[in-house]
Amino acid sequence: MTQSNRQSSMPIIHQNAAGIDIGAKFHVVAVGSDKAKEPVRTFQSFTTDLHAMAKWLKSCEVTSIAMESTGIYWIPAFEILENYGFEVFLVNPREAKNVPGRKTDVNDAQWIQRLHQFGLLRASFRPEKQITVLRAYIRQRERMLEFRASHIQHMQKALMQMNLQLHHVVSDITGATGMKIIRAIMNGERCPAVLAEHRDIRCKESIKTIEESLKGNYQEEHLFSLTQAVELFDYYTQKINECDRRIEETLSLLGKDNKLPDQPLPKARHRTKQPNSLSFDVRASLYQALGMDLTQIHGVGPSLALKLISECGTDMSRWPSSKHFTSWLCLSPGNKVSGGKVLSSRTRRSSSRAAAALRLAAVTIGKTNTALGAFYRRLSARIGKSKAITATARKMAVLFFNALRYGMQYVDPGANYYEARYQKRVLDNLSKRAAALGYILQENKMQDLVQGVS
Repeated sequence: MTQSNRQSSMPIIHQNAAGIDIGAKFHVVAVGSDKAKEPVRTFQSFTTDLHAMAKWLKSCEVTSIAMESTGIYWIPAFEILENYGFEVFLVNPREAKNVPGRKTDVNDAQWIQRLHQFGLLRASFRPEKQITVLRAYIRQRERMLEFRASHIQHMQKALMQMNLQLHHVVSDITGATGMKIIRAIMNGERCPAVLAEHRDIRCKESIKTIEESLKGNYQEEHLFSLTQAVELFDYYTQKINECDRRIEETLSLLGKDNKLPDQPLPKARHRTKQPNSLSFDVRASLYQALGMDLTQIHGVGPSLALKLISECGTDMSRWPSSKHFTSWLCLSPGNKVSGGKVLSSRTRRSSSRAAAALRLAAVTIGKTNTALGAFYRRLSARIGKSKAITATARKMAVLFFNALRYGMQYVDPGANYYEARYQKRVLDNLSKRAAALGYILQENKMQDLVQGVS
């Protein structure tokens, strides 16, 4: 059977399909050979050319388009084509690899078009427009936090070069005590006793200890470095506050059409303010937008809940079940089987920000006296911390999915819940093995009686 006969025998899923090979300077577009005399065309990446590409595809009666997610170059083309009413599939380049040895832009575009025509490409997840906007603001805020953190290190370096041991006696130099002292140094104050008077009442160290740490060797070049670091720290703090305002506005628009929750916002489980937290009440805004409080799930604070919403969206119907959701996050075991033999069940590597955030939360919750904490500790003792982190993160993802999809309320079953289930499972297995050998497993009541007497 020839290649053309094999292709004609396959059912066509997308009749009017096109494929685009995305590049930095130009895009190669391929349509069916029956749609145009010249089925492959190249368009520059300028905005005018992108509109011309969309109009040409309209003239070819194309309705569905597939493109690879190459860097960030796909974003302008994707958004413009969506505005023209096309159904755009953003596909993983790993799923659209061409035949080795025949790698050209034209071949790639035609290969993507052919695969998409037969329905062999899956569209990557992309949330609705409002969630995409929210995600952009949150990611921008994270970048600003990273830039600001580097200038905190510059401040510490300048202080250390002058042998001012402030960052060793104050837990956070950007706190009330640290910033008052640093700004006083920038204004020309050098007396350790006067600088120590800026100690906040909540600071654990005494004034005498702070005074001793501020006896340094002031040099003009190091003071200059300190001044610039503080100015840049203030600048990025201002930009972070601007991001906070945009995030708050986007959240208010997200819940604008929703009905107000019947029940009031539950009390927060933790009143401690997280470092680098947003400048508004995230819990209240999310409760207004979602109608539920995701922070009742252990390990999910306001910042993590907001990040998960921005990365995964609010419509969990995109995934048929929680298993599909955790597989998309790359938190579930792999399924590499050949010849009926499991070759590997390792979790796939992923750059998912949501999965990374859940893994960090799993490390923290492992230290708590909760059901999830006990689950993490039992697994870490049996299979290691790395796998326990992934398993706990997966369990948290399932709780997040069920809360948004089905409105399930999370109630902590207690630290002994998973341990009791594990013991029951072990006893059931032992009973089955004993029955298979013709024995009956009985409880040692004498031992319980001796323990009760002692």
